[in-house]
Amino acid sequence: MSDSAAASPDSLGETGALYRGLSWVVTVLTPVALVLTAVRLLVTPAFVQLEYRTPGFPDDPYGFSREERLYWSDIAREYLLNDAGIEFLGDLRFEDGSPVYNERELGHMIDVKYVLGQALALWVASLSALVILGFWALRGGWRRGYRRGLARGGWWTVVFVAVIIPLVLVGFGVFFVAFHEVFFNPGTWVFNFSDTLIRLFPERFWRDAFLAIAL
Repeated sequence: MSDSAAASPDSLGETGALYRGLSWVVTVLTPVALVLTAVRLLVTPAFVQLEYRTPGFPDDPYGFSREERLYWSDIAREYLLNDAGIEFLGDLRFEDGSPVYNERELGHMIDVKYVLGQALALWVASLSALVILGFWALRGGWRRGYRRGLARGGWWTVVFVAVIIPLVLVGFGVFFVAFHEVFFNPGTWVFNFSDTLIRLFPERFWRDAFLAIAL
C-alpha cells in the first residue's frame, strides 16, 4: 500500500489531538472577541448620544449643557481613536481662555489611550484568529470541533456576564475602583468633581457602560 493510500493510526491520533487543542483555542478567543467587540461599540458617537439622553442621567452641576457635553466628549472620544498626541486635548480652551483639561486629566487620557489601543489590538487579533481558524475548520474537517469551541466560549461569556452584572448593580463603586487599580497607576485616575472629565463622564456614565458591555 502506498504512503498516500491511508493515514497511520499515529498520524490520525496526532491530528485529532491538534484539532481538539484548536477547539479550545476557539473557546478562549470567543469571550475575548465578544467582550472587546462590545467595548469597541461603546467608543462610538451613538453610545454617547444615547447615554446623555438616558432618563435620569445627571445634569452637570457646574453648568455644561447637553450640547456642550456632546461637543467636548466627542473630541475626547476622537482623541482615543486617532494617532494624535496629547496636544490634541491639551490645546483645547474654553471661551474664557482657560484650558479644558488640567495636567492630571491629560496624563490620565494618555493612559486611557494606551490601554484602549492595546485592547483594540487584542480585539482585532482575536477576531482575525477566529476567522482564520474558521476557514481552517471548513477545509480541515473539524467544523464540529470549531462549533463546539464557539459554544463553550459563548457559555464562558455568559458566566462572565452573570458575575459582572451583580457587581455593577450592587457595588459599582468598589468594582470601579478595582478596575482602575488593575489598569492604571494608583491615584492617577482620581479627580475633583469640578474637573472636565468628571463633568463629561460621571459615575453613572461608566456604570451604564459596563452594563451595556454585559448586554
